Amino acid sequence: MTAPSRPRLHLLGGAVSIVLGEGLFFPTGLITVAFLTRRLGPEGYGLLVLAMAPVLWVEWSIAALFARATVKLTGDAGDWRPLGASIARVHLVVGAAAGASLALAAGPLAALLGEPTLAGYLRLFSLDVPLLALIHAHRSLLVGAGGYRQRALASACRWTARLLLIVALVGLGLSVEGAILGSIGASLIELAVLRGYVRPPLLGRAPMAVAGLWAYAAPLFLSTVSLRLVDRLDLFMLRLLGVGVDGVGAYGAAQNLALAPRVFSLALSSLVLASLSHAQRAGERQIAAGLVHDAQRATVMLLPLAALAAGAAPEIVGVLLGSGYAPSAGALAALLPGAVAAVSLSVTAVLLTAADRPGWTVPLAWAMLPLAVLGHLLAIPRVGLLGAATVTSGCTLLGATAGMLMVRRAWNVPPPTATAARSLALAAGAYLAAAAWPTPGVWVFGKLAVLVGAVAAGFVVLGEVRPADLPSAWRVIARGPSLGDLARSD
Repeated sequence: MTAPSRPRLHLLGGAVSIVLGEGLFFPTGLITVAFLTRRLGPEGYGLLVLAMAPVLWVEWSIAALFARATVKLTGDAGDWRPLGASIARVHLVVGAAAGASLALAAGPLAALLGEPTLAGYLRLFSLDVPLLALIHAHRSLLVGAGGYRQRALASACRWTARLLLIVALVGLGLSVEGAILGSIGASLIELAVLRGYVRPPLLGRAPMAVAGLWAYAAPLFLSTVSLRLVDRLDLFMLRLLGVGVDGVGAYGAAQNLALAPRVFSLALSSLVLASLSHAQRAGERQIAAGLVHDAQRATVMLLPLAALAAGAAPEIVGVLLGSGYAPSAGALAALLPGAVAAVSLSVTAVLLTAADRPGWTVPLAWAMLPLAVLGHLLAIPRVGLLGAATVTSGCTLLGATAGMLMVRRAWNVPPPTATAARSLALAAGAYLAAAAWPTPGVWVFGKLAVLVGAVAAGFVVLGEVRPADLPSAWRVIARGPSLGDLARSD
């Protein structure tokens, strides 16, 4: 078997770099959730989750509007630097407007949800929105230019700073406000690190127009904002349909524990888009088709890992959140397949963008939204938290399946059905093993580590991962792609 192509190895090395950087979200996020759920209690944590939900939705909306379009244009350009200033300034203006809008809407939104104290938290959190917009601009410029290690380092700094600041500020007695201020402080630190690598000027006249940005941004914005509404609709529907703030807090805790695959999705999908843009610019159609196939395989191969966590959900919730959050376990198990499907949808969007068909996902996203609303209206009054989680995951899985069919039509690359069959078989075994192997306390993480190793071995035994690829891949991973690396390899 021949060694993998250089662009595909760059994709692998970049993916590992970003996974290692974003991977700090997992341990730091778990510690943060465990600390906050115990320190704030279900009601206080519920208020934090309700305050965080619209901010996350606005953040993802801005990313949806610009991130993939920025990566596409930067990857297509021979020199990305003239774009940098214009893109950064557009992000800053949109972020400032979105933050101001959120602050103005804080009072009415708090009144709608029946929680007057929520208004102050939303206004404080709105200060984070323009910072997050600038962060996404700098992240996208780095990924589009091939600066994967720098992108990963900035993420590692963010997640570490977020944990330390939140623990310090909440520990000093600032409660929910301390958690919000810790998140804002982490954004400031990440932005400072990013500007150490790319420093587009934020003031003055932009050096060039970005009309092409809007041509890609509009359809991507419509589809991704709708998908983010599907993701976050469950929290608000639970509250509107009569579930108390403590129940919303339990659901929000489960949602945050299931967030790990989604954290990787935007970073990795942008990486795929950058790699495809470079391959297409070089006229390497066959390599581009290989990248499309690899990207879809990678998302499907996450299923056994989600199944592991679902099987151990009661133990994970008991260790991290405590007995007061027992209802979170069922919701977590039901949300995890949807989290993997959300990664697949994110990758689908970038594959269609790279094929110059960014608008294809719009009708798909619009079909999912009313389906989710109807599902929540039927399920939440009957099944509560589990019903909300099942509806969210079910809609996302349907969307991911339809998205793979769209990719086949756009790229003439078939879905990875063989990989899906192997992954489903491993997922069934992983779930049963995790559920049937009782482990006390923190030993659940030892169990998960052993079973993750078993899943990896299963992929090798089934032929999904070929040992012959590993020496070449390891050399790229160990060296790691650097800023401008992809551009030099074209």
